[in-house]
Amino acid sequence: MTREQPRILVVGGVAAGMSAASQARRRNPKAHVCVLERGPDVAYGSCGIPYNIEDPKSSMNDLVKIPLERLRDERGIDVRTGHKAIAIDPSARLVEVREERTGRRYREAYDRLVIATGARAIRPPIEGLELPGVFFLRELTDGEAIKRFCAERRPRQAVILGAGYIGMEMAEVLKTRGVAVTILEREAHVLPGFEPEIIARVNEELQQQGTEVHTGTTGQAVRATGQGVGLPLRVETDRGSVEADLLLVSVGVRPNSEIAQTAGIHLGSSGAIATDDRMCTNIEGVFAAGDCAEAWHRVLRAPVWIPLGTTANKQGKVAGANAAGADQRFSGIVGTAGFKVFDLEVARTGLGAAEIERAGVQALRVPSRHLDRSRHYPGSAPVDTVLFVERDTRRLVGAQMVGRTGIAKRIDVFATALYANMSIDDIEALDLSYAPPFAPVYDPILIAAAAARKALASAAAKGQADASTTTEPPSDGAAE
Repeated sequence: MTREQPRILVVGGVAAGMSAASQARRRNPKAHVCVLERGPDVAYGSCGIPYNIEDPKSSMNDLVKIPLERLRDERGIDVRTGHKAIAIDPSARLVEVREERTGRRYREAYDRLVIATGARAIRPPIEGLELPGVFFLRELTDGEAIKRFCAERRPRQAVILGAGYIGMEMAEVLKTRGVAVTILEREAHVLPGFEPEIIARVNEELQQQGTEVHTGTTGQAVRATGQGVGLPLRVETDRGSVEADLLLVSVGVRPNSEIAQTAGIHLGSSGAIATDDRMCTNIEGVFAAGDCAEAWHRVLRAPVWIPLGTTANKQGKVAGANAAGADQRFSGIVGTAGFKVFDLEVARTGLGAAEIERAGVQALRVPSRHLDRSRHYPGSAPVDTVLFVERDTRRLVGAQMVGRTGIAKRIDVFATALYANMSIDDIEALDLSYAPPFAPVYDPILIAAAAARKALASAAAKGQADASTTTEPPSDGAAE
């Protein structure tokens, strides 16, 4: 085809892939845009899968943002589901494709290629993961399988292997559906990467909700009990065994970057595809975006791999625009994420303690606690915040929060501060909204910033780099 009518091929049809394809068509309506998706579904919101499972009356198709027919007919995108890219030949600008239903193989030519192959759930080296009743949760088909199992088999006892974001969300979902839940986590505590104050609140919430948690426990095998009635699965660990109807394996994900690596496309140290800020790889005409690609971290000032839906959509948009001839830039991330577990909201942004140690950043760790709303407003509850502040520059480098209400939006203030490279003094001076139903006069954000300022002053006075302080609300008589 001509330069005015390029063939733009996108491998992967979920968040990054469909964002890339749609943006390419908008930028160049004359381009031929083709999407190869190995699965049966495209353009769906995978983050909503747990909550769809929670509602027996909803359809998993509700998570599909744009029906396949509209993508083809209205947007003019050649979307091929059940077509898996199995090899890339950059020198010939060809992709080898296998049609999953028939096994037929063919080659698809391209002028520009966007790799958006996403990530896959990690399968730990545990015997028996192929047994009925064992599930992973990554794609729409996974959610459909779990939802169908819950409807048909009505499980009474579930085991969740892994205590990360998905494990926490699914603990609530399954409990809401009347299933008793046991969580097994190989690390010493739930939520690896979070601070003790946050973990303690989550542990308390799990206990109050009747969820059993075993940390420092490694799954070793899954066995069929052979019972005609009762619990059909036995999960064997290094500290005993637990029987269940349903096992959810949620121990993390890894990037689907093998097809790129085999084609000579460079990977970063994380194992995800290395790109620049235009989402270009090291091979001309080949872009990468989403959970298979790294992103520039604005705090670390280095590429990282943090697979999140927001990042995937933004990177896909940039990759698609540039594949169509634009010159867009992806400005990077600060690693903002949040989740809900029962009645708690949990969120973080920027660097945590482990990242700070690896990067050699000299930062103070500053915890604080304050009410989420005016003390005069019914139902106010404490918010725990942990900030990490660079000692020399006074800039914020990380924040974590937990509480009953308002956490997801409060963390966005800290994320904005990280994006803008703000100091803790800038944050303390912010003019934040106040009304008793929403916040106290001094919002927990401002209290946390004040605590950090005092910690910096204390560290400077004592010459210590490990100062830590807890600050109470101001006692200056400020009216609420």
